[in-house]
Amino acid sequence: MALDQSFVGRTYPPTPAYEVGREKIREFAEAVGDTHPAYVDREAARALGHADVIAPPTFVFSITYRAAGVVVQDPQLGLDYSRVVHGDQKFSYVRPVRAGDRLTVTSTIESIKSLAGNDVLDIRGDVHDEAGELVVTAVMKLVARATEEA
Repeated sequence: MALDQSFVGRTYPPTPAYEVGREKIREFAEAVGDTHPAYVDREAARALGHADVIAPPTFVFSITYRAAGVVVQDPQLGLDYSRVVHGDQKFSYVRPVRAGDRLTVTSTIESIKSLAGNDVLDIRGDVHDEAGELVVTAVMKLVARATEEA
């Protein structure tokens, strides 16, 4: 069953603030195998003009994905999450994420399409800092595979 097009444009309330810690950045960089010194060494980050260590570009996925969970679990949307695969991910940065940032995410349904019986859902996560400034926009594409009956 195709998802309701009237959900396009729906925005969900911002998440509670997530405080970005140096250790979380280090753990993430290590997990993805990115050895750039600005992710683990404050002096290396300062040499590049940053006040503290910065996070790898995909770091914000961990908080935008969590925020998108509110969308996919919305019972009115009717998405069968057991059939969902992650189709794509894009990030548009205003500035790097830094240790000490307190970030919130506001999720918006950008589009809903039906392709060959599959529902394709684009969710935009706008990540703001404590001052309300946009830091990064993340767009994830989720594909709910068609049922065998479809």
